[in-house]
Amino acid sequence: MELPVENREIVFLLADDHSIVRQGIEIIIDDIAPHAKVYHTSSLQQVVELVESKGIEMAIIDAHFPDGNSLHILPQMKIANPNLKILIFTGLEEDLHALKFIKAGANGYLSKLSEEEEVRAAILNFIEKGEYFSDLSRSLMVQFVFNPDLISPLSPLTKRELQIAEMYADGLGNLEIANHLNIKQNTVSTIKKNIFEKLKIENLVELIDLIKTHHKI
Repeated sequence: MELPVENREIVFLLADDHSIVRQGIEIIIDDIAPHAKVYHTSSLQQVVELVESKGIEMAIIDAHFPDGNSLHILPQMKIANPNLKILIFTGLEEDLHALKFIKAGANGYLSKLSEEEEVRAAILNFIEKGEYFSDLSRSLMVQFVFNPDLISPLSPLTKRELQIAEMYADGLGNLEIANHLNIKQNTVSTIKKNIFEKLKIENLVELIDLIKTHHKI
């Protein structure tokens, strides 16, 4: 029989490059589960190492750090501890980013814009059940079942089309892209046309916005 939350010695990792955020979360954890052991890091690079070395059971981690994006290390965290529970606590818009993190292995997604009471309730739910999904996240997950493209509108693109879309987003023109990929300039123009049709957009401004929002966070 599992111990009540207030008696459990849970090992936590708080990963955020702002110490005030980590301190605030630790206060909430200490109130809910006073016997918990809490480790801190401000570096994304230390996260997997701490999960492996400290027997981390629950992690509350930001989506974006100065040294990278945590989306890409979630699978490594789960490999280090398959039973690890991960809550993403971030300022990134939930409707645009939650599904990507959930698909990568997160057990919940909580906005830093949430009211203090909601943050506390979410962390309590996370500790008790090992997950936290807001009404918005649950709605997105249901929609994703019927529309897999919802996780990213860029998903219809082929690998080459996405590569070229990224180059446009980096400011390269048709000739530069053609030279870089060693293909003809009219081939680049054709691929650009295909990209616009698949994404239902009309100009590079819209393409750059999509790349920045859904591919480079």
